[in-house]
Amino acid sequence: MVTPVRRSGPPPTRKAFSLRKLSASFGVVVIGVVGVGLTLKKAVEGASAHPASSVIVGVVVLAAVVAFLRWGPRRRAARTALGGPAPVAPEARAVESPPGPDAGADHFDVMDAGDFAATDAGGFAAMDADAFEDAVARLCERDGCHDVRVVGGANDLGADVVAVAPDGRTVVLQCKRYGGTNKVGSQELQRFGGTCFAVHGADVAAVITTSDFTEPAVEYADRCGILCFGHPALSNWAAGTGPAPWEQ
Repeated sequence: MVTPVRRSGPPPTRKAFSLRKLSASFGVVVIGVVGVGLTLKKAVEGASAHPASSVIVGVVVLAAVVAFLRWGPRRRAARTALGGPAPVAPEARAVESPPGPDAGADHFDVMDAGDFAATDAGGFAAMDADAFEDAVARLCERDGCHDVRVVGGANDLGADVVAVAPDGRTVVLQCKRYGGTNKVGSQELQRFGGTCFAVHGADVAAVITTSDFTEPAVEYADRCGILCFGHPALSNWAAGTGPAPWEQ
């Protein structure tokens, strides 16, 4: 869709009429005409006595008249240059409207269990954070979710992958790509628990990690109804031998 947009800006204004400037200009013209007339009169009177002088005076007067006539247009051009270019009527230009919410949605190649069979928890841990989130999103699509979106980032408010399960429930996942010795703690679960239901409207909330969880984290998750998906559950889900988070 193309939307016409017009440039904004104040409309051009006309200069106000100035009686003082008109009077001054008229006075200059009158003085010039009178001066030229007196000079011509003196030249005619002295032509009989001094012919050479009259010729010189006539040349000077002619040069003055020509200079005066050429000075007017130059003065107007100089005023235009100092005042900037003449205003141009606004023109319409077309800009692309932003795409609708569905046009820019991320889509991932659907992968079957065989595609993930060789990827165990160690393989997921070798990915960077973005690649791990994409892999989890592909798993969701593979197992029947739709409207799958990767929303992880600086202002994700705890959600990394959001999807709609085959039964219509909203699934909100947080992905933690950690090493085997770095476990997900209770503080991280508490931050996720504060937003997954109230902000993201999750029906199913789960933390997916390539590592494991501390005991306080598991206790907090049990009290809040958050699923803890550690490396064994992730490997089984990827291989197709274990349930997806929304099937728990």
